[in-house]
Amino acid sequence: MTTVTLRGQAINTNGELPKVGESAPDFNLQNAKLQDKTLADFSGKKILLNIVPSLDTPVCAKSAKKFNELAVAHDDVVMLMISADLPFAQGRFCGVEKLKNVQPLSMMRSRKFAKDYGVLLVDGPLSGLTARAVIIIDEQGKVIYTELVGEVSHEPDYDAAIAALSE
Repeated sequence: MTTVTLRGQAINTNGELPKVGESAPDFNLQNAKLQDKTLADFSGKKILLNIVPSLDTPVCAKSAKKFNELAVAHDDVVMLMISADLPFAQGRFCGVEKLKNVQPLSMMRSRKFAKDYGVLLVDGPLSGLTARAVIIIDEQGKVIYTELVGEVSHEPDYDAAIAALSE
C-alpha cells in the first residue's frame, strides 16, 4: 500500500507501482470500439501509460492534452491514456479536445489493471478509481520509468517522462 494525497488528505493505493526493470503486468482494457486491448497488442513499441482517475476533471484533461502534444515528437511511442471513464465518454472527450495522438483505454470491465499496477485507490472519495501515475514500458515489455504523483490533484512530471523515453 502506498499513501498519496487528495487536496492534502491522505488516501491509499492497493499496492506499489511495478519496479523499473520488471516485466510490465499484462492488462485487458477496452478501447472506443469496446474491443479488448492487451499489452501484447503494443508489443515491440515503447508504451507510455498516462493513468488518470477521470478525464472529467481539469488536471486529468490537462495531462491528456499535454501528452497528446508531446506525442507528435515521439511517433515511435504509443501513448495510452487510461481511466475508469466509459469508452464513450473518453471518445467524446478526445473528439471535443481534438486529441489524435493518444489512445484512450477504459477499465470499465474490471479494476484488475489498477490492482496489478498498484494504483487502485482503496479509500477516500475517489475509492475505486486510480491514483495519477505515469509508467513507461520498453519494446521488450520491461518497465523503464515510473511516477506515482504524490498529490492526485497535481500534474505528472512531463519532462522526466519525456527524458525517460529518450534513454
